[in-house]
Amino acid sequence: MPGISSLHTEDLRTVLHENDHRVLQLALECISKVPNANYLLLTTVQELEAETIDTLKSIFPFPIYPIGPSIPYLELEEKNLVNTDHSHDYIKWLDSQPSESVLYISLGSFLSVSSAQMDVIVEALNSSGIRYLYVARGETSRLKEKCGEKGMVIPWCDQLKVLSHSSVGGFWSHCGWNSTLETVFAGVPILTFPLFLDQVPNCTQIVDEWKNGWKVEMSSKLESDVFLVKEYIEVLVKRFMDVESQEGRKFRDRARELKAMCHKAIGKGGSSDRNLNAFISDISS
Repeated sequence: MPGISSLHTEDLRTVLHENDHRVLQLALECISKVPNANYLLLTTVQELEAETIDTLKSIFPFPIYPIGPSIPYLELEEKNLVNTDHSHDYIKWLDSQPSESVLYISLGSFLSVSSAQMDVIVEALNSSGIRYLYVARGETSRLKEKCGEKGMVIPWCDQLKVLSHSSVGGFWSHCGWNSTLETVFAGVPILTFPLFLDQVPNCTQIVDEWKNGWKVEMSSKLESDVFLVKEYIEVLVKRFMDVESQEGRKFRDRARELKAMCHKAIGKGGSSDRNLNAFISDISS
């Protein structure tokens, strides 16, 4: 596909949700309205998706402004000046952990894995011996009872604050776009576990284009909505969190490179800074 060289045709089937005609129709309606726009604002960064953005600019006659990453990073900077987040137990816990030692896990708020799969994940994490912070939302109380000495299970957190913490060395993510932007901004490598819609092509972007993460390979359903077995998870997370290995250093270095791109883009005179100013000037004239 022009502008998205890494995209697999199969990925589009999940984006358009072809088996649900209501979702498919809604997606097509949204896409069909784009040519009628006066401007197109993108929540990405020019340097992260230059090929895609340049292709869009060659197709549409109106201005296109990448102004991302559209995440609350200004709020993060303010919190660093007045550090009130230490009132949260999870921040205190992160403060007590070694640098880049914690795997942060959040698999979506709208749709996540089954309770049975969560049980398997926690059992594998405990057996692996790695440190982890797991956002389990409605399953928190139940999973806390299974949590080992090196883990912490919570219902919610300030995700960008967590990802930016020095003790976090990886993020097991469902690859939602906001989570993806926050992770790139924080310079943390990603263990990708896409479930539906745009999460699948986002995973492809991370693994094949940006090369700042690995994909969790799901098996066909084993039983009770379980797609991953304990033994596989245990080996995978230990390997992923090995910051001293050659492969571990490689994708962590790449994550830091992408972080630098994001921070440069939002800085004075950066691409996102210029694009936002140009858009404001455009609509004000």
